[in-house]
This record gives sequence, structure tokens and C-alpha cells, in this order.
Amino acid sequence: MMTTPRTPVSVDCDGVEISAEVRGSGSPVLLLHGYPETKAMWNDVAAALAVDHTVVAADLRGYGDSAKPRGPHYAKREMARDQVALMRELGHTRFAVVGHDRGGRVAHRMALDHPDAVTALAVLDIVPTLHMFENVDRAMATAYFHWFFLARDDGMPEALIGADRETWLRSRFTGRRHDGDRLPDAYDEYLRCFDLDTVFASGADYRAAATVDLEHDREDRAAGGTVACPTLALWGAHSYVGRHFDVLATWETYAPGVAGASIEADHYLAEEAPDATAAALRAFLAAAEVRA
Repeated sequence: MMTTPRTPVSVDCDGVEISAEVRGSGSPVLLLHGYPETKAMWNDVAAALAVDHTVVAADLRGYGDSAKPRGPHYAKREMARDQVALMRELGHTRFAVVGHDRGGRVAHRMALDHPDAVTALAVLDIVPTLHMFENVDRAMATAYFHWFFLARDDGMPEALIGADRETWLRSRFTGRRHDGDRLPDAYDEYLRCFDLDTVFASGADYRAAATVDLEHDREDRAAGGTVACPTLALWGAHSYVGRHFDVLATWETYAPGVAGASIEADHYLAEEAPDATAAALRAFLAAAEVRA
């Protein structure tokens, strides 16, 4: 995979410091990571996209080197607002956004709340949060047990994870690759950033998903709000999402005209199959620019 020079930046986004790396030139693309990762998950994909784009890989609030405020400040609406402010401060008032896992949920909310800013949306290995919670069964509750564990508001997740952060972190990756239990290349970076502040912040992130985020999603549904920009859904052929959902049919309700395909991977597409993921994103972004 080619390498491109990257410039670290840290931007005060309405009182929340957001860390990011910028590389390449051309039309802007914002990359948002998942749990329990950081912007480092995009290293290979960002290098490939930077051939045609100005790529901004950012840490979400509560993760990586971004600020990690304590308390209930992790509604996807707030997290999306951070990233729009980041892009604006970097000179990008309109941009494409690509999100994996939690970052995909932030990106989905961003496309709904900031349609004048988001030119194209790509979501990796998720279906909408509202659909997930309204279709809980034994398989989902087993595969996604951490959704319900981390959403507890009694301090138990923080106490247990905080007592052995590395064991918890490793558990998020082992058993999640169809080609074995190899840890991601950026694992050491994830471990560096998975401090106690991230433990508390990520719990608040998951609690927001189970409460206020659902309220916002239901308000949009009642109002008939859907994603208007070109949308791409990619998913792992071996992931829970890929095996248990008709991904395109599900997203069609939330983003009419969505396109997409499976990638030969499990959940962590950008790290397990960076070439295929980057190729699909480059083709989508090029087509979206033609349509714009």
C-alpha cells in the first residue's frame, strides 16, 4: 500500500478538541472510526483515497487523542457537530463522509442534520441504530452483548473494563476475523489510547445510542426524514451484519437509492481488506462527484 505524507492537526470545535490527520489533495473526505479504535484504523485506506482526495481521518470525541469529556455528551448529534466544525475549520464546508461502526452512526446522523455539508455518505458494516434496537433477537443480543453491557448506567462497565483494559480491548478483535485471530496492525495505538477516560466516554457513547439517539431517529422517521445524498453501504461477507441482515433493503428505508456490496472480510473491513474497501470507496466517491 502506498504511503502519503500526513499532517496532524488538533482543532477546538466549539469547546471540544478534536484530533485528526490530513493527507492528499482534491475533494475532501472525512473518515470516522469505530469502537474501540482510533483514526489509525484508516491508515491504508486513507493512503489510497489521498491519491484523489484531501483525506481527513479524525478521532471522535471520547476516543483517540480527541477530548474525552465526562458525562452525557455523546449523542451522535453532538459528535456529528464536532466533525462538521472540524471540517469547517480546515476550510471544507462541503465534503463526503465515510464511517465505520460507531463512526458510521455519527456519519448517518451528520447526513441527516447537515445535508448542506455532506455531499456523500458511506457506512461500513452497520445497519441503522434504530433498526438494530427494534429487531433484537437472541442472535443479535449474543453477538452485540456489549451494546447492552456498555449501556448500563450503574458504573459496572467502567469498573470491570477499567480493572483490565487490555483484556477487554483484545476481546473486541479476537474471533472477529474470518482469516484468524490476528490483531489489527494498529492495535498498539488502540491500546495507547484506551485509557480510563476512553472507557467512561465510550460507555456514554453506547448509553446515548440506547436513549437519546433513538429519540432523534424516531423523530426523523415520524417526519419522513431520510438521507438525501448519494449513499454507499459496505459490509463484511463474514460479519454479523452481512450474515443476518439484508443490508441494502434495510438501508433503503433510511437512504433511498443506497448502493452497496459485501467485502470479503469480517467486521473490520478497512483493516482486513483495505484494497477492496478503498477501491469500492474510490469508485463511489468518483460517481458521487459526477452526480453532484
